[in-house]
Amino acid sequence: MKLLRIHKEGKSAVIKIGIVLIIFNVIFFILPSGKIFTSIQVSLSILLYAMALNFYRHPNRTYKGDLHGLVNAPTDGKVVVIEKVFEKEFFHDERIQISIFMSFFNAHSNWIPVTGKITHFSHVEGNFHAAYLPKSSHENEHTNILIETPDHGTILTKQIAGAVARRVVTYVKEGDEVHIGSPLGFIKLGSRMDIFLPPDSEILVELGEEVHANVTFLARLSQKER
Repeated sequence: MKLLRIHKEGKSAVIKIGIVLIIFNVIFFILPSGKIFTSIQVSLSILLYAMALNFYRHPNRTYKGDLHGLVNAPTDGKVVVIEKVFEKEFFHDERIQISIFMSFFNAHSNWIPVTGKITHFSHVEGNFHAAYLPKSSHENEHTNILIETPDHGTILTKQIAGAVARRVVTYVKEGDEVHIGSPLGFIKLGSRMDIFLPPDSEILVELGEEVHANVTFLARLSQKER
């Protein structure tokens, strides 16, 4: 039986939530109340704590080998966008955008989508629109992470804060050599991640599909001529 791993960003929060729920339940046990009310209270506390554990869990999934040319789903969630867009900030040409929305019920750990080198990293302050809205991609607080692969071009990854998520954590920096499926960061509460791929990429997922980091491949990249 595998033990539940809690992400390092959530260990303190899980302990605090547990303490608050214990105190809350002790108070209700002391106060005169009906058995039905007490049972409901305990059940709700257990449910809330289980949801917190699920949110902060750190799935133990890893890839073996570099898997060049494949794009890993960088987080658990639902594919809400697959479309060709003109990316005007870094590439200045057409790209395929894939967006994954993370609900409160998804683990919010983020992972590296491809093996390569970080050629640009920036954290941009912004608004906190609902993460499933298209405008959140460029108006919300977000990070920009450009990863240059050895033979398949460069991709752009964005961690995007949502209406409730107000903290984006990133573990990589410019110049880092990264491996597909290694830890990228964490986003608190509802949020999303965007991936911008070369226009000739073969997309392996569908709109509305539930994907899982380090399990689902989003796309296959075409090899670039040297």
